[in-house]
Amino acid sequence: MSTVHCNTVQTSSGGAVTLTKQAAAKVWAISNAGAAAPASLNLTSITDNGTGDYTFTIASDMDSANYAHPIGVSLADGGAGLGVSIASKAAGSLRIGTIRDDSTKTDCTYISLSILGDLA
Repeated sequence: MSTVHCNTVQTSSGGAVTLTKQAAAKVWAISNAGAAAPASLNLTSITDNGTGDYTFTIASDMDSANYAHPIGVSLADGGAGLGVSIASKAAGSLRIGTIRDDSTKTDCTYISLSILGDLA
């Protein structure tokens, strides 16, 4: 096993990209909705609160609720389009709602989530 230590990575066009702790996701999960995440980082649990309502509990809190949270949701059958709403956001959790394109709350099949920002 090897370890690489560096502060700058050069792009193929010759530009430099500086690596910082802000550049990495502090929480991420790929999950079947309503189930424990088979792959995740810094996540304690996913709670299914009811139809189209999920809470992600963060193991090591963010420094505040001011973080970015790209989220993708989908159905297994690829049917109706799904949207995501943020029900509540705190340093230690993120609660989302999933809705069909006709605004009906619905359970999704897959959730992909990242949280970017500073840890407490």
